[in-house]
Amino acid sequence: MSQIQTKEGGGHSVEQVEDISNTSFKTKLTKLKNSIYHKPEKTPNAWHLLTNLNHIQRLTFTSGFIGWTLDAFDFFSVSLTTVQIAEDFGVEPSQVTSAITTTLMLRPIGALIFGALADKFGRRWPLMGDLLLFSVINLASGFAPNLQTFIGLRAIFGIAMGGEWGLGTSLALETLPVEARGLFSGIYQQGYATGYLLATLVSYPIIQTNSSWRIMFWAGSGFSIFAIIIRLFVPESKVFEKTKEARKVLGRSLLKETWVVLKHHWLRFAYMVILMAFMNFLSHGSQDLYPTFLQSQLGYTTTQKTVTSVIYNVGAICGGTIIGYYSNYFGRRFSIAFCALMAGAFIPLWIFGPNIQSLQFGAFVLQFFVQGAWGVIPAHINELSPPAFRGLLPGLSYQLGNLISAASSQIQAVIGEKYPIQNPDGSFKLDANGKKIANYGLTQAIFMACVCVCLIVTALVGKEERNKDFTKVELEDDRSGHAIGPVDISELSMEQGNSDSDPEKKTTNVHNSE
Repeated sequence: MSQIQTKEGGGHSVEQVEDISNTSFKTKLTKLKNSIYHKPEKTPNAWHLLTNLNHIQRLTFTSGFIGWTLDAFDFFSVSLTTVQIAEDFGVEPSQVTSAITTTLMLRPIGALIFGALADKFGRRWPLMGDLLLFSVINLASGFAPNLQTFIGLRAIFGIAMGGEWGLGTSLALETLPVEARGLFSGIYQQGYATGYLLATLVSYPIIQTNSSWRIMFWAGSGFSIFAIIIRLFVPESKVFEKTKEARKVLGRSLLKETWVVLKHHWLRFAYMVILMAFMNFLSHGSQDLYPTFLQSQLGYTTTQKTVTSVIYNVGAICGGTIIGYYSNYFGRRFSIAFCALMAGAFIPLWIFGPNIQSLQFGAFVLQFFVQGAWGVIPAHINELSPPAFRGLLPGLSYQLGNLISAASSQIQAVIGEKYPIQNPDGSFKLDANGKKIANYGLTQAIFMACVCVCLIVTALVGKEERNKDFTKVELEDDRSGHAIGPVDISELSMEQGNSDSDPEKKTTNVHNSE
């Protein structure tokens, strides 16, 4: 057997070198597979997880869910009445959708303001102020005398809306047991679909009776009062209290901690923003313009549009809950990529279904997987966030992603109107009023196909920290970026309590949280 000799006289056979190379390749392949897909563990009974919460956990989660539901109700009040608002103000629907774009663009500011307040002063009171603000702005939206005022009010509403999701998810998930996180992550996120469903049901009699679209916004403002009352009884997060004490022990300000986190985790934060951009493209690209497509292009009646909206929102609620639950065992990234793949497969039936029944089925399944992917997000994004900034970073990354995807519906509307439907002879197809019918359907189909492909790639190249312990308080070491754990903080606290010596001279055992 031929040998490969080293200078020291040793050597490996060619077969041995090949074996080592193959083993190394197989090891890397196995690591890659395990980083994407986790063999399912024995799953606890979902009903047991639902009923095994204590009073505080149940109240906190319910409060967050209702807040997010009302956020969605207020947001979709625009998309469900786009045609009516356009007629009232004498403009094109694409101009009204600019209000949706404006709302989405201003949400990062709300996430930054309310998230910073939450990490400084706690989750409870910023959430109360946030609810109160969007209740007042929603009420005022119903009195807007023209489109410019309406868009201005929706911009302020966007700031208020931006604060709700990040604070609500962090407060809700920090109180829940780890084994229930996937299930309740899915349920929490479906507050969005529930709000859409509620808005659909409220808008139906308004449109059917030709009543004013303004009632939608007044109703949303009234619902918010109920959520504010419930939130009065929600206690502060214990995790925040521990983090606040840890900062005090280490003599570190929030500003200093922010710098340390961004210094060592900027790449992770950038990934979170990109992931949330494609997630928001997925949801807004499949939802915001769809009611207008049903009514303007397909000529659905108000009843048919409402029934279709109810059907696909029921699919969304089911998908978010089920996929969220199983993501605790199959892994977060695998679940997101699988849902994106399946959503892409049902685009043709969702847009080009040959009859109303097939189109409704396609919409149900597509939204099952769109919101299935979203059901994973509250848990996944909060697990990726450094513990000391769980009030700020999840919401900020979400809303920056929203900013990137803000123009989804407007892009679809403008392109659809620029390239209207043509008859076989090349002439343009006209509606009952003699206007060209915009081709919203084809635009949405192409848009969603591109988004699904990009989301699959983005989900698979990232990392996850599935079932991370949220009750474990860790701050970042200034130099290394490693975590300073509870034991280190406790020891330093005891030392400071028993000695007047300079805390800067005390040493801590630093261990890597990665």
